[in-house]
Amino acid sequence: MSRLASMAEALLTPHGIDRYLELVDPMLVRREIRGEITDVRRTADSVTLRLRPSRAWRGFTAGQYVRVTVQIDGVRRTRCYSPAVSQYDDGLELTIKQDGLVSRYLHRNARPGLVLGLSRPDGQFTLPEPRPEKLLLISGGSGITPVMSMLRTLLDEGHRGEVVFLHYGRDVPYRDELSALDRPNFRVVFGHDLGGRFSVDHLDAVAPWWAGAPAYACGPGRLLDAVRDCYAELSEQLHTESFTPPELAVDAEGATGRVRFARSEVEADNSGRPLLEQAEAAGLRPEHGCRMGICFSCTQVKSRGTVRNALSGDLSAEEDEEIQLCISVPVGDVEINC
Repeated sequence: MSRLASMAEALLTPHGIDRYLELVDPMLVRREIRGEITDVRRTADSVTLRLRPSRAWRGFTAGQYVRVTVQIDGVRRTRCYSPAVSQYDDGLELTIKQDGLVSRYLHRNARPGLVLGLSRPDGQFTLPEPRPEKLLLISGGSGITPVMSMLRTLLDEGHRGEVVFLHYGRDVPYRDELSALDRPNFRVVFGHDLGGRFSVDHLDAVAPWWAGAPAYACGPGRLLDAVRDCYAELSEQLHTESFTPPELAVDAEGATGRVRFARSEVEADNSGRPLLEQAEAAGLRPEHGCRMGICFSCTQVKSRGTVRNALSGDLSAEEDEEIQLCISVPVGDVEINC
C-alpha cells in the first residue's frame, strides 16, 4: 500500500478506507474481494454466473472453492462454490444449483451489475504437479464444477497425458462443450451411457488403467461412497471433495444444561443439536453459510461452557474462544455472545 493510502487508512479508522470506497462503488475496495456479475444464464434448476473480480483477487487453483456472500433480508449469508473456469481465466464462472438459501436467492435475483462478496480461494482438492501421464476425473450433479475447472485448465496447458472425464447426472451442465471436445487424449463419458450407477465395471470400461493413476472425484455422498469403495485398497490414489453437509454425530437424548445467547438475551434448554440449529429454533438469525464447518461464516465467541465438535468429536472448554455454530454441540451449560 502506498504511503498516501496508508495515511488515508489511518485517518479513516475505525472503519477503514474500504467502508467509504464501497459507498461510491463496491468494486473499488482495496482489501476485500468483490465480484461483479457480468452475465447470467438460467435453467429451471440452476444458474451460471460470470463474474469480474475486484483488484484484490489474485486468482485460484483449479479445484479450489470460494465463499460467496450475499445479503438476504438484512442478514449476510455465505455459501461455498467452486469456479468452473480454467485457473488461467481472468474472470470467474459459477454454476449454481438451487439447493439452499443462498443458491435459491442467486437463482432468482442474480443480474448483471450485482456485486457479490468473495473470499480468497481455499481447499486442497487440486491437481498434482507435475501433471500425471494418466488422470481420471469423476463428478456427479453440481460436483462437475471443480472437475470442469481441472479439465479446462489442462486444456489451456496443452496437456498431452491421457484424461478420462466420467460424469453422472440427469441434467449435465456444459454438456455441449464436453460433447464437442475434440482431443484424442481427452475422453468424456456420461454415466447414463454405461447403464446403472457407478461401479468398478464402469472404471474398467472407460479407464482400464484406473488402479494405477490418480483420481479426482466430486459429487453427492452416494456417488463418493461408491467411488471410495472401489478405491478401498488404493486410497492414496483417490482425492475427493464434497459440499454436501455431513451427518453430524449428536446425542439429543443425553443433552443437559441450558444455552444462553447473551447478546440477544435469549436462553433455552440444550436440545443436543448444533448451536446454529438451536439459535434458529430460538428465533435468532445468526449469519451462516455452508452449515458444514467450511466457510466459518457462523463463527461466534463462546464466553463460557464446553462444546463438542460434531465432526471430530473434540471437546473445547476454553473461555472467550471462537467457535463455529454449525458444528459445535453444547455439553452442559454454554453461553454464546450471539
